[in-house]
Amino acid sequence: NMSVKHIQNIPTEPVPNTTGVTKAVLISAEEAPNFAMRKFSIAPGGSMPLHTNKVEHEQYILRGKARVQLGEEVLEVTVGNIVFIPAYLPHCYTNIADEPFEFLCLIPTGEDVTTFL
Repeated sequence: NMSVKHIQNIPTEPVPNTTGVTKAVLISAEEAPNFAMRKFSIAPGGSMPLHTNKVEHEQYILRGKARVQLGEEVLEVTVGNIVFIPAYLPHCYTNIADEPFEFLCLIPTGEDVTTFL
């Protein structure tokens, strides 16, 4: 396991059941005992539908602007915003800018189950 990597050397993959969303796993659950770190990108016009996860998400917005639904609440987030999503809280994202919406997402390692609503 490498303790230092570069983002350019990490592959991105499309996220199933989404529109224009890709994911890069920066630190995997196999590499670290407690947390995994991923970087998501949502293309202009793209979105991730309403879903829940079995584990909490801790997110930091790197680029762009999006509408985020957290339970009943709808917010706009942009660069520098920090978002905490408790386990099982329904949430979704819609890119509302002309550039990619990118964010880091940290989750505890262990089983995560995504359920689309």
